[in-house]
Amino acid sequence: MADRLIRITTALAVVAVAAVAAVISYRHAYELVHSHGESGPTARLVPFTVDGLIWAASMVILDASRRRQPAPPLAKWSLAVGIVATVGANVAHGTSHGAIGAVVSAWPALALVGSFELLMTLTRSAARGDLVRDEERTAPEHPRTEVEQTTEQAVLDEYRASLQGPGRPVSQRYLAEKYGIDRRKVKQIITNAEQPASA
Repeated sequence: MADRLIRITTALAVVAVAAVAAVISYRHAYELVHSHGESGPTARLVPFTVDGLIWAASMVILDASRRRQPAPPLAKWSLAVGIVATVGANVAHGTSHGAIGAVVSAWPALALVGSFELLMTLTRSAARGDLVRDEERTAPEHPRTEVEQTTEQAVLDEYRASLQGPGRPVSQRYLAEKYGIDRRKVKQIITNAEQPASA
């Protein structure tokens, strides 16, 4: 109950900060676009493309996290480009007032991006908690007596299972990202397992 209350109040605070920051950041981006030759619907819509890119990329990364898959590189690049664009637009808006003006103008964009990523982190954590509870509900009732599987064994098992399926086996990069270990370590695990079989 306490965990849920913490998540709800944090989400409300993050949404409130993000809403205020989004309005200010949008106004800064709109004024910047308008002052550089765009007007009408174009000037009003361009700032939405930046924040929309951040939203779309974050949703793809969140979806990959919920499926326990590595985030697609394009989503990571899009998120980075969107963040640079929104912070850059706000900094450019404030540069006419000097360095302090640029920092003050950049703050809403940083608050928006930070709040949004905090919300995504909160959502990912909640999703992982739901997944763990689902696994506990579907687990057999008798206690587990076997030794917990090591990361190395999990990597090896997944790699071997992919050899039996259709298509190509899973890549070493995928396994390294999924299990949070170095790619060279994955290669070593696979090589060590294949050596006795080939001997």
